[in-house]
Amino acid sequence: SLNDLQSIVNRTADLLGVPLTAKGCTEVARRCRGTPRVANRLLRRVRDFASVQGNNALIDENLVDEALALHSVDSRGLDASDRRLLEMLLEHHDGGPVGLDTLAAALGEDSTTLEAVVEPFLLQLGFLRRTSRGRVVTNAGRIHLGWPAVQ
Repeated sequence: SLNDLQSIVNRTADLLGVPLTAKGCTEVARRCRGTPRVANRLLRRVRDFASVQGNNALIDENLVDEALALHSVDSRGLDASDRRLLEMLLEHHDGGPVGLDTLAAALGEDSTTLEAVVEPFLLQLGFLRRTSRGRVVTNAGRIHLGWPAVQ
């Protein structure tokens, strides 16, 4: 849950000596794909960004947003590989349906990696749907990427 993830981020921030505001903590927890390991990785990236910027003050949600934008992690936690898969479906296949092997070949990724690493989070968010004919981008996924919804 978000509360559990916030506790994990707070604990890690304390251990690392990262001065993190409550809103900054929430922002890291919201974008971590529901995974503690990812939350800790994102927190370290934010800490490193703040250090390079020479910002020794409290790390707030604005700094978290700026740091994660630099690392291509958007407000919902999608990273570059998530967006690449959705955009490939939208731009080259009209949103789908497209088979997993076709997607893997087009993206230059292993189909097992797509199925085990990229797809689960997109399915959880409701941005991607598996059908008997292949993968399809949902209207929620279209809207998130700035594409018009389809009827």
